[in-house]
Amino acid sequence: MRILLWFRNDLRLHDHEPLHRALAQNAEIIPVYCFDPRQFSQTSFGFPKTGVYRAQFLLESVSDLQASLQTKGSDLVVRHGKPEDEIPIIAKALQVDAVYWHEEVTSEELAVDAALEKQLTQLKISYEVYWGATLYHPDDLPFEISQLPKVFTAFRKKVEKSSSVYPAFVAPTKLSPLPTIEPGRLPTLASLGLDNKTPEPRGVLSFKGGETSALQRLQHYFWNVDKLRVYEQTRNGMLGADYSSKFSPWLALGCLSPRRIYEEVGAYEAKRVKNDSTYWLIFELLWRDFFRFICAKHGDTVFYPSGLRGLQVDWKQDWQRFEQWTRGETGYPLVDANMRELVTTGFMSNRGRQNVASFLTKNLGIDWRMGAEWFESLLIDYDVCSNWGNWNYTAGVGNDARGFRYFNIPKQSKDYDPDGKYVKHWLPELAKVPRKKIHSPWKLDADEQKRCNVTIGVDYPNPVVDLDKSVRRNEAIYNAAMEIRR
Repeated sequence: MRILLWFRNDLRLHDHEPLHRALAQNAEIIPVYCFDPRQFSQTSFGFPKTGVYRAQFLLESVSDLQASLQTKGSDLVVRHGKPEDEIPIIAKALQVDAVYWHEEVTSEELAVDAALEKQLTQLKISYEVYWGATLYHPDDLPFEISQLPKVFTAFRKKVEKSSSVYPAFVAPTKLSPLPTIEPGRLPTLASLGLDNKTPEPRGVLSFKGGETSALQRLQHYFWNVDKLRVYEQTRNGMLGADYSSKFSPWLALGCLSPRRIYEEVGAYEAKRVKNDSTYWLIFELLWRDFFRFICAKHGDTVFYPSGLRGLQVDWKQDWQRFEQWTRGETGYPLVDANMRELVTTGFMSNRGRQNVASFLTKNLGIDWRMGAEWFESLLIDYDVCSNWGNWNYTAGVGNDARGFRYFNIPKQSKDYDPDGKYVKHWLPELAKVPRKKIHSPWKLDADEQKRCNVTIGVDYPNPVVDLDKSVRRNEAIYNAAMEIRR
């Protein structure tokens, strides 16, 4: 038995069902990864589909997978091209009996799956597809995906009451060597059309892709610094390495399995403490599940401007204001600091994401899809379902949205960065602004600006909109769409 394993967003050896099933058949395994050129093209709004931070993290993750396979006696076959073209070529040349891979749920990935399945069928090569991205398996949900609750709370309560988490599959200790085949080489950033970036020392964490780094981070956060016990209290932080788990980049590429995290939480609860914080980490994993199942249920509607609700809001595509937002030049320090962190590191806290997304849609009234694609390009933890699901929700077009809800930027600033430490970290031009005015620097008079060595309107911009007026204006636009929908 010879089985080709196609890796994509499952770059790990632990909790890998296709690998486990192939080994159970004593099969000779051919692991393959394809660098699909479509993933390095442009989004519909013209951004790099996979920007430099995502690409670097991906390269590190594939390299780590390759190294892990080599230590087990195997290797990774790397190809540059469309999977539906490259995999059948390998499968035919090596006369494989079957091709196994993990299932995806969104349109681009499903189109690739369908094209590959067609090619394999023509070659009379069997294939099997497995589910492996979520904490809970669809087979164990207390409802069909077509009956998925619209609201997260209803989903969570039903799942917690009636479902169980399957045990994670153990990583193999040994694998068969590759048959005679040219393994191929990993690309470089340059060959992918991307420039190298100098690491930003102000970043919260020096993220490195791969299963090895993922498991090290799990060990560090749970056991070495013992931060899981306070996760619920600190998770909304924005400055520092350990205010939250930071597992999301490794989860996004499948370097770390949610079931592996779940089992580690169980071990932590048995050995150290079980409290609201240990539960809350599982709670956040459930949000990932919810968005994945939402995409499986609703398909392409998550990408429509009207979103899951079919709400025809009159969104603007104001490129001048949008670019001010991307550069962190809106005049609102909390928004700007987060956007500058994103553009220089590829990461932003969850609290920051909620605020900048709310500002783009509820204050600037700009097409939320532009923000979603900007995140897609830059975030090292980009997950198609979580990203687009969260943007649907924030823009008020998600199926569980509660009308025109927005983040009060001044209040959020005072609540989550009361001393302005985060803002000053990313906006050094405001370093000398006193605490009372750090979140409203436009209120500095001429003498204060001189003492702070900053000229508002020159060194740091004036606000691009009035927060209250802009919210009222965009709420009226949103409510008009609601009226038409009724």
